[in-house]
Amino acid sequence: MVRTSIQLGALLCIILFLLFILDSRFRVLPDAIHNALPAHVPGLVITDITLATCSSLNILSSCKLDAQKWHRVEKDLYLNKGWLNHAYVHIERKRESELVETDRVILDVKVGRLDPVTSEKNQGAERWESRPGGIWLKRTSKRHASDSVKAITAVDVLFGADAVEARPGWEILDQALLLSNPGDNQEARLSIRRGPHVAIDRPTVRVNKDGKFKIMQVADLHLSTGLGICRDAEPAGHNGGKCDADVRTLEFLGSVLDSEKPDLAVLSGDQVNGETAPDAQSAVFKFAETFIKRKIPFATIFGNHDDEGSLSRQALMQLTQSLPFSLSLPGPSSVEGVGNYYIEVLSRNSNSHSALTLYLLDTHGYSPDERQFRGYDWLKKSQIDWFKSTAQHLKQSPAHQGYHHNRMNMAFIHIPLPEYRIEGDIVKGSGTAAETPTAPGFNSGFKQALVEEGVLAVSCGHDHVNDYCALSKAEGKDAKPDLWMCYAGGAGFGGYGGYSHVIPGGYHRRVRVFEFDMDDASIRTWKRLEYGDKEKRVDEMVIAQGGSVVAP
Repeated sequence: MVRTSIQLGALLCIILFLLFILDSRFRVLPDAIHNALPAHVPGLVITDITLATCSSLNILSSCKLDAQKWHRVEKDLYLNKGWLNHAYVHIERKRESELVETDRVILDVKVGRLDPVTSEKNQGAERWESRPGGIWLKRTSKRHASDSVKAITAVDVLFGADAVEARPGWEILDQALLLSNPGDNQEARLSIRRGPHVAIDRPTVRVNKDGKFKIMQVADLHLSTGLGICRDAEPAGHNGGKCDADVRTLEFLGSVLDSEKPDLAVLSGDQVNGETAPDAQSAVFKFAETFIKRKIPFATIFGNHDDEGSLSRQALMQLTQSLPFSLSLPGPSSVEGVGNYYIEVLSRNSNSHSALTLYLLDTHGYSPDERQFRGYDWLKKSQIDWFKSTAQHLKQSPAHQGYHHNRMNMAFIHIPLPEYRIEGDIVKGSGTAAETPTAPGFNSGFKQALVEEGVLAVSCGHDHVNDYCALSKAEGKDAKPDLWMCYAGGAGFGGYGGYSHVIPGGYHRRVRVFEFDMDDASIRTWKRLEYGDKEKRVDEMVIAQGGSVVAP
């Protein structure tokens, strides 16, 4: 019996070995089996990459290759700023089941003037093929090349000397593409993906074991495509007067994240400075990568500048939503705006009970009726109705009913509410009020809806050099405090600062922190500065206690 089992095992091994040899030469196994193999990359693979250039002076030139063979990456490598020249990357891609013997799968891509065999070490005698723009391809026609984890399965283009990748499985090439007459255009860089698309799970946020949960609000980063140009940088002579906006902004952001270690970051609009972001994707990846590499969940809403670049609000949200650690959502399509959603922060125990609800809403851009209401747009009735119905539904849900302590609610927007500027109705807490709030001219009543649904605080951005919290009081004789309305202050050097005529020494970039303590149902808030006493908790104050709004 034992001997028979050994003989059958040996026979099976021989059969499997022969099958492997045959498959390596003739691919006799079905695709279903190949797709189940651990090293397999199912779907499309890239078999060629090239660059097509065209000129306005040459009517015979074309930036479009044969669409039956080539797929064009729809980004002009000159970012549509070339007076005469345009150029586009094209890729040839095929399904693995459609590969024939003459097809060659790309295993590596480099960019440079010299053949990588002669310019880099450890390249051996492998043959690299040259393409326009300094592109070098290492291709193979081996039968199982498409099964290799090295196989290139997607190609994209990002821009700027500071470009980074935020997508898992992707890598950006160090060398920019070599274009003729590049001028002052941003460097165009190939980014490649190896292996299949990686599915992203939306993270769950939960109160820590000590009962605390910390949120960092980052307002008005104003990132560009490329290094960016600093505006009103203080002090003026810092770093010898040299200032690249995005570099300094992201260094500040990274430093304060490492110091505060928030459980969640809320980016409250104008992450992208649309006017200087002809490739908004590159700008988005820069802020996203800052959180992703630290494994910090983040949520975004939009300001009035985000969609003034190359991507619409819908496209920006789709892109941001697809990234690791992103909690961003577009919200219901029946509600006006993009980015009306809520986040449930679960209790410290391993259950689904909600201890804290965060509401994020889109405040749109510019007024649709400049003649009657100059300035900025307002929250719409459909948004307020959605907020009220959502809040009321959540109150009756098992997730809320099952939490037997004081729950708390907070909201984030970009453009301040009209009530921010009603001096008689508010008491300003600590902070700077250097500019008049640029709130909408029309009041749609969202502040009252927040109070009615038990929201303790709302915080915005937009007005960069305002960073105070103001306490609104209810009407009537008692005039009890009913809502804190805060500003985060601007964080980015690509947006305006200044106001040295109002602020001694000028305005320094900053972020705001909210710390929720579920043990006593309190909210504490402070700011952190980019320059000066960087470790200090600036204007620290308690704005809620026992689950209720409290005066300073």
